[in-house]
Amino acid sequence: MRPFHSIRWRLQAWHGLLLVIVLAGFGFTAWRLQRATHLQRLDQELEQRISMVAGAMPRRAMGPEDGPQGRPPPLDGPPFGERPPPPLEVRLPERDLSFFEGAPGNGFYYVVWNRSGEEAARSTSAPAHVPRPVRPAQNRDARFRGALRERFHFAPPGEIILVGRDIGDDLAGIRRFAWLLVGAGAVVLTLGLSGGWWITSRALRPIGDISATAAKIATGDLAQRIPTEDADSELGDLARVLNTTFSRLQASFARQAQFTADAAHELRTPVTVLLTHAQNGLAGDCANEEHREAFEASQRAAQRMRRLIESLMILARIDSGEAATAREVCALDQIARESTELLRPLAQAQGITLESEFSPAACQGNPEQLGQVVTNLVSNAIYYNRPAGRVRVKVATEAGGAVLTVVDTGLGIGPDDLPHIFDRFYRADKARANALGRTGLGLAITQAIVHAHGGAIEVATVPGEGSTFTVRLPGL
Repeated sequence: MRPFHSIRWRLQAWHGLLLVIVLAGFGFTAWRLQRATHLQRLDQELEQRISMVAGAMPRRAMGPEDGPQGRPPPLDGPPFGERPPPPLEVRLPERDLSFFEGAPGNGFYYVVWNRSGEEAARSTSAPAHVPRPVRPAQNRDARFRGALRERFHFAPPGEIILVGRDIGDDLAGIRRFAWLLVGAGAVVLTLGLSGGWWITSRALRPIGDISATAAKIATGDLAQRIPTEDADSELGDLARVLNTTFSRLQASFARQAQFTADAAHELRTPVTVLLTHAQNGLAGDCANEEHREAFEASQRAAQRMRRLIESLMILARIDSGEAATAREVCALDQIARESTELLRPLAQAQGITLESEFSPAACQGNPEQLGQVVTNLVSNAIYYNRPAGRVRVKVATEAGGAVLTVVDTGLGIGPDDLPHIFDRFYRADKARANALGRTGLGLAITQAIVHAHGGAIEVATVPGEGSTFTVRLPGL
């Protein structure tokens, strides 16, 4: 299972996403509120300074008498629309002048335009070029120019008063506040993810225990049970149900293994009696040809039944766990060599060439059972080979373990039969298996022995060309 597809990672991802959304929303809202509050306070200061500048301007510049409804122009003067605007002068009191002049760091300045749009007055702290404001369409009387914040006022007679301030330090402070929010959010996110991972791990720990126990049971250790520490939770209820199921499963397997062992044991005596009588009948001189054929058929049947009983008893011992006992350090190459030599006459009788390549390979196991593994695989390769075929047996060491490989040049295994070749009593070529007296338990016994030794068995086949069986056993 890929880690990022696990329930733990999915829960952590959703938890992290939700936490990021909440923190981002909170941080953005806090930043916007801080920025808006700061700008509002700054605009209030600018409005106050606009009032100072307006109060320092002559009343005739701001009064209504210069408008169309104001005082009429002199009789000897030009009409109202043709008179040039009167000169404009801003005279701030000393106490107000300090708000614009000679106060390092305050950054305030003002600019005044007369009715004709010409700049009429400015503070010495004003920038060199300040664009004249345009009357806003939606009553917006403030603007940003880079790091400058400016507010302006359109006086009724037509003058424009603009007051601004360099807010570079303020913007830097707002940015610092934003980074502070980012840092605090990162810390909270880290703590939240760590806490979420811890909580999720504790919540899912029983599931890991269930999976680990189920995996051990799947390998044959039916005595394993799931710990039920948190007995009052839903997972505790699940663990109890599974433990009950595992107990019943173990009892069922135990009864099956005991029945197989008892049945095989009880059948040994009558089969031995039948085989003995058949052999005695064949050894007697009074038997005619018809009787001899009957005794020979009885002998073959009794021998086949005896092989079947022996195989069933081996499987019963493996199922009961006896195959895991009596382990010792053994040389797999020596075991394979002895088993192969015992089967060489059989290969010669079948017209099969038996090749071998043995390299030193040590493992921990039961020599008798490992010898049976070699015997079953090699004998199968001989029996199910083509005429004048070859069987190659190889033992080597790979990745610190012992590896046995048996390659034949037979007809291979069909794709429909391949998933079932290790099933008990399964025979791919049933007609040929019956003719050869095979029981269909050889590969099942082989797999059971290999798994009991902590190893693995694999098969690769090409229909029409042959099969390769590979047994991997853990090293010392």
